[in-house]
Amino acid sequence: MQVAQGELMNGAVYLDNNATTRVDPRAVAAMLPFFSEQFGNASSQHSFGNPVADAVRVARRQVQELVGAAFDHEIVFTSGGTESDNAAILSALETQTGRDEMITSMVEHPAVLALCEFLEKRRGVKVHRLPVDHRGRLDIDAYRRTLSPKTAIVSLMWANNETGTLFPVAELAALAHDAGALFHTDAVQAAGKVTMNLKDTAIDMASFSAHKIHGPKGIGALYVRKGVRLAPLVRGGRQERGRRAGTENTPAIVGFGKAAELAASSISELSRVQALRDRLQDALLASIDGTIVIGDTDHRLPNTLNMAFEYLESEAILQLLDRQGIAASSGSACAAGSMEPSHVLRAMKVPYTVAHGAVRFSFSRENTSEDVDRAIAAMKSTVERLRTIPPAQIAAVPALDSSYA
Repeated sequence: MQVAQGELMNGAVYLDNNATTRVDPRAVAAMLPFFSEQFGNASSQHSFGNPVADAVRVARRQVQELVGAAFDHEIVFTSGGTESDNAAILSALETQTGRDEMITSMVEHPAVLALCEFLEKRRGVKVHRLPVDHRGRLDIDAYRRTLSPKTAIVSLMWANNETGTLFPVAELAALAHDAGALFHTDAVQAAGKVTMNLKDTAIDMASFSAHKIHGPKGIGALYVRKGVRLAPLVRGGRQERGRRAGTENTPAIVGFGKAAELAASSISELSRVQALRDRLQDALLASIDGTIVIGDTDHRLPNTLNMAFEYLESEAILQLLDRQGIAASSGSACAAGSMEPSHVLRAMKVPYTVAHGAVRFSFSRENTSEDVDRAIAAMKSTVERLRTIPPAQIAAVPALDSSYA
């Protein structure tokens, strides 16, 4: 389904789909009855609760089919990717007797990295953070060396949210199992963008979020492979087979299920989305000097493009793009009142001369060729305007590294 993004908000072009996506109208339609007509509690054993419980079961199967799980009961509904990440890691540290270390990478989502910092400081867990190279690729040799009988869990993302770089999670999970450790992946950005068959891998747990696949916010899922024990993060009632307490958020679950069904049926759209992404990339590389692509261009999500523009500030770029009706996002995060390269770009050792000018464009199946035309024109005019302004003096920074070109 193609919906011109320009129809969404005063002619704006939305290229920030890794941040969130528009809820598909078909998912909205599926949700609406569960706010009014079908308002029963899914745990109630009567005519008001039974159809709601049936709807939750349908949604569970829809998510199961999207991610390629073997059984629908391997899908545990949560409030989103952050809760799923926390639940997986904390459970593994609790259930893996005699193991008190974990492995992750330097480029994980804050949902993982912030928890790791807490576990180190407050609970004494030893956390190993694996490095990546200049394309964001994991150091597999370092990973092998770090695995040990003390490793309780490995948590490595399937796809990086900033660069789109893909990790070989099936291989990484098999290596973790060889060491007796559990393997979790934050698959929030990968779902619906790569074909998944979790049942054919050694992955024990995987996190998902509906709002990245045109579903509602505030609902996610944790895949827990059959036989893996999950110590509940949220305790109380017996919902989700005792693995996550609390009355089910039925409208959101139904919306998630429908969004998963639509994502699974739209896999063929990924080649078109990738073509849009590549056309934007090629046009900007050809027309704007001092421009590089950040990430592993051979192994990345089909919808994600992170480009950096030498001697420019991403904040200024994004402000001018927004004034022209183009929504994108930054590869930097505001820290202590100044724009600093994100932890991902620092881990990749992207030179500061370009890291400050990193911009992420992320597409969805709703984007069109016209969106790309507008983005190309807007970027050209934006960079031309900014480069007429005398650049700030940058002291002791390395020159543009040709290995990024």
